[in-house]
Amino acid sequence: MADSLILEVADFEADVLTGIYSEETGRPQPLRFTVQARMKPAARYEPDTPLDASKNYMDLKFAASQALPEGVHFKLIEAVADHICETLFVQDERVLAVTVKIVKLAISENGERIGMTLTRERR
Repeated sequence: MADSLILEVADFEADVLTGIYSEETGRPQPLRFTVQARMKPAARYEPDTPLDASKNYMDLKFAASQALPEGVHFKLIEAVADHICETLFVQDERVLAVTVKIVKLAISENGERIGMTLTRERR
């Protein structure tokens, strides 16, 4: 197996316009995101290795929050995840794969985590 580096931002929340039912449209829903980006690592990381040898973790959070188009309603959370993957691929050619897990917080009744996980490989 080849070396890989997985960067992760886990369990952060953002409000997103999403849903297919009338009570969901027109207002944002709270979603919980975990975003992972698999990258080819540097040959070695020394104590003084600069940030540009990796990727800023906040880029992952940005892709799942501020980089989502304002005012666009995503019918499916799968489309939200797909947009996040594409944003990260465009941002950095070193990103080999992205995994996005989204939990829809508004439909949880007993603390269960209802949502999906999408993994995309760079094509």
